[in-house]
Amino acid sequence: MPGPSFPSALLWPMLAAVSASEATVAFLHEIARRAATDEGLRPPLARPSWTTPHRTALTLPSLTLLDFSVAPPAAAGPAPPPTVVCGPYALHGATVADFAPGHSLIETLLACGRRDLHLVAWRSATPSMRLFTIDTLLADLAVAIDGFDRPVDLIGVCQGGWMALLFAARFPNKVRRLVVAGAPLDLAAGDSGLARVAAATPLSQFAELLRFGDGRLLGQLMLGLWGTAPTTPEAICHELQLPAPNPGLAPEPDEEPLLRRFCEWYDWTVDLPGPFYLQTVEWLYKENRLVRGAFTALGRRIDLASVRLPVLLLAGRDDSVVGTAPVLAAAKALGTAPADLATLEAPATHLGLFMGRRTLAETWPAVVAWLDRPTAAAERERAA
Repeated sequence: MPGPSFPSALLWPMLAAVSASEATVAFLHEIARRAATDEGLRPPLARPSWTTPHRTALTLPSLTLLDFSVAPPAAAGPAPPPTVVCGPYALHGATVADFAPGHSLIETLLACGRRDLHLVAWRSATPSMRLFTIDTLLADLAVAIDGFDRPVDLIGVCQGGWMALLFAARFPNKVRRLVVAGAPLDLAAGDSGLARVAAATPLSQFAELLRFGDGRLLGQLMLGLWGTAPTTPEAICHELQLPAPNPGLAPEPDEEPLLRRFCEWYDWTVDLPGPFYLQTVEWLYKENRLVRGAFTALGRRIDLASVRLPVLLLAGRDDSVVGTAPVLAAAKALGTAPADLATLEAPATHLGLFMGRRTLAETWPAVVAWLDRPTAAAERERAA
C-alpha cells in the first residue's frame, strides 16, 4: 500500500507546531521548495475516475457541471426537483461524492429517487486561473444553476458546503432546499483540526506557499494538513466503514482493489487559485465572517439571518478535520423556521460522511426523505 507523499510526511508536524518566527518562515519555504521541485520523491499520480455514468453538461472557467440523471421508471410519479451536489474545492475534489460502488453518494441519491441529478466539480487550478477569487467561483456557480428551469435542491459537501450556503444566501430564489454536510461554517463554535492550523499560522506563511505554484496553491503541498494519511488497511476500512481486517494478515483478494483505489484517490490532489485560497483561510477560518454577517459576496453582505429556505445540516461525530460543532452551530445564525431546520449527526469520520457504507445506507436516505417531505408552510396550507 503506498504511503504518504513527501509533503504529507513533513508538512503536518511542521504546520501543527508553526509559529510566527522568521525561522519557521524559512523552514516552510525550504520544505515547499523541495516538495515542489523534487519530482523523484513522488510517484506518478493518476486522476481518480468516476463510478457512475454521466455526461458533461456545462464547462465554465472554474467548474464542470456533470449530469448523472437517469430516465424515470415507467410508473414514476411527479419528478423531484433537480438536485445539484456542490463538490469540495479543497484538496481532494468532487470524486469524494462518487468514489466507488457501494461508497458513492451519487449512487445513493439515484437509488433514493433523485433521478434529475447533477454535480458541480471545481476544476484544478491552471496558471490561467491563478487570480480566481471566491466571487469568480460564485459567479460561475450562478451561471450553472441558472440553466435549470426551477429552483434546485442544493447539497454542499465538505468545503463545497460553505460555498452552497453562501450561494443560497446570495441567490435565495434559485434554491428550494439546502443540505450542508461536513462543512466548516462556524469555526468559533468548536474544535477543528484545520481551524487550529489556520489560527496558529500567520497569513503570510500561507501566502508563501503560492510562490511555488505561480500564484496557485499546489494540492500536494497541503496534503499533510489532513494529518497522517489513512492508507493502512485498518485506516481505510475505518473511513469506508468496512469490517476491520484481521491484524497481521494481508487484505482479502477482493478487498485489495478497493484499498488500492482509496490510496490512489487520496494521493491525487487539486490545485487552488491563490486569491480564493487566501480568502478562504482569512475570511472563513480566521475571521469567521460567514456566521458573523461580515462576508461580502458579489457586492452584497451575506446575512444568514435572512436565509428562510429549509436547511439541513449534517455532521460527522468522528470528524476530526472539520469537527461537529462548526457544522451544526451555524443553525443558530439562520433565519429558517424551526420546523424547516434540521440537524443530523452521523457516526462517521469526515470522509466517512460521503464514502462510508453505513452512512450512505442509513443516513443519506433520511436526508433524501427530508428533501422530499412538504415544508412546514405547505403542511399548514394543506391543513387549512
